[in-house]
Amino acid sequence: MHDLVIRNALLVDGLGSPPRRGDLAVKDGKILEVGKTSLSAKETVDADGLALMPGIIDNHTHYDAQITWDPWASPSPALGVTTAVIGNCGFTIAPCRPEDRELVMKNLTQVEGMSLAALRAGIRWEFESLPQYLDMLERRGAALNIACFVGHSSVRTYVMGADASRRAGTADEISSMKKLVLEGLRAGAIGLSSTTSPAHNGEGGLPMPSRLADEAELRALVGCLREAGRGVFMLTKGGETRMPFLEALAADSARPVVVAALLHSSTNPKAVFEDLQQIKEANDRGHRLLGAVSCCPLSMEFTMHSPYVLEGLESWKPALGKKGSEFRGILSDKTFRDAIRAELSRPAHFRLFNGEWNKVQVVESQRTIAEIAGKADPLDCMLDLALKENLDTVFNALLLNSDEKAVGKMLRHPCSLVSLSDAGAHLTFFNDAGFGLHLLGHWVRKLGVLTLAEAVWRLTGHPAAIFGIENRGALKPGHHADLLLFDPARIERGPVKRTFDLPAGEPRLTAQAVGVHGVWVNGARIVGRNGEPQFGRRGEKLPGQLLRRFAA
Repeated sequence: MHDLVIRNALLVDGLGSPPRRGDLAVKDGKILEVGKTSLSAKETVDADGLALMPGIIDNHTHYDAQITWDPWASPSPALGVTTAVIGNCGFTIAPCRPEDRELVMKNLTQVEGMSLAALRAGIRWEFESLPQYLDMLERRGAALNIACFVGHSSVRTYVMGADASRRAGTADEISSMKKLVLEGLRAGAIGLSSTTSPAHNGEGGLPMPSRLADEAELRALVGCLREAGRGVFMLTKGGETRMPFLEALAADSARPVVVAALLHSSTNPKAVFEDLQQIKEANDRGHRLLGAVSCCPLSMEFTMHSPYVLEGLESWKPALGKKGSEFRGILSDKTFRDAIRAELSRPAHFRLFNGEWNKVQVVESQRTIAEIAGKADPLDCMLDLALKENLDTVFNALLLNSDEKAVGKMLRHPCSLVSLSDAGAHLTFFNDAGFGLHLLGHWVRKLGVLTLAEAVWRLTGHPAAIFGIENRGALKPGHHADLLLFDPARIERGPVKRTFDLPAGEPRLTAQAVGVHGVWVNGARIVGRNGEPQFGRRGEKLPGQLLRRFAA
């Protein structure tokens, strides 16, 4: 007898095959049959024509801290995610010496928009090394499957302390870093992650540690992947990091390199396609690069208390890390403002904010800065308004990926990877944890840019192959039963709402699903219709697995 049979479903296999009607049977957490089955089961679900696909693999999350207090990694399971890759951009919490914990938390507060009060109250510091962190996650369990990167910034901080954000590493320090990277890979990390993005600043406005690494350090650490014989290098690329260098890393390590974050800018519309073309040419030469793209428009809510959208500007540096009256004085300074205006007037290969004032809205009035400013200067208008309201004014900026024709072209590119949900981070700015449902609802059902089979492959089989996640991401006998049952006529991500459910009662934006009828992880149903939890009510061990073995 099977444990579970789902009958009369539209089976979308995650491999790009045309959808077909049929049944799926599960036993001992794995798919036993796909097609038609006459055997009985302990539980039978009549899909009645609903679509059944592999669970979504979210390859770009930041649940490293949250997963230590919230084994559900909410809201991702309710949004169809059954596997989450954590530790992207080099921002992990292990390895971490006890004396560096406060610095690591403050860095996360600045770079990833996390509440310091929530981190202090919530993180369970039952580890120092990355192997100990992985052991803790495995011991505690989770609702979904978890894979973890070795984080470059954490490795640097462990070796160099506060100097990690101030200078390049010495030969001896790089040697120590290599040992930590190899230790993490051998303990079961999925690869190495890093960033060179100028938008990534930590405590006091200092660059996140990996931004101080020179090319020799990056070559040495990425070379650990060749030595380990597996793993992916993931990099959030700054403008000074050139694609030929990343191709050389892929060639030297013989491992895939995932390049983030490729987002479309309406003020420099060719830049992202130039990057994708260079990535394609690298692949044509036999060097595997992938461009991490988003299917969501990037918009952020922010105040001048935490103006993340502006902090990547070179001209904003005088304000980084400043507080109180000193910060207000800088915002009022004409020389400071003139420098911002001058920088925004110049084209940039990639920049988070590009001076599109018609896309910056004051949330309370629902009017744009361009409308409010009229003939006045919009930068002055925004900063003066914020100063008048004690920096509490809430703005919403539509930053990137607003041109749907261009984004659709990116989603169809042969070397793109649907990614960049940032789930677990930027908790008061935005929530794209439902990126997969948005792909299925907006880009498949509403726009027809992708077929259902193509979109499901982009969310499941494709990332599984890139990251070496074995026996997941497809409806095949022998694969783990990570499943998403949904209504293709209704599927989409629902409205975002603000809740106060973080440790210390801190707020965050969370998202809801529309059209989801069930989510299973390793054969156990964890989510029912419309996202209701369906597991753990009787104290059962959550079914997610810590993934520690990956294909070479």
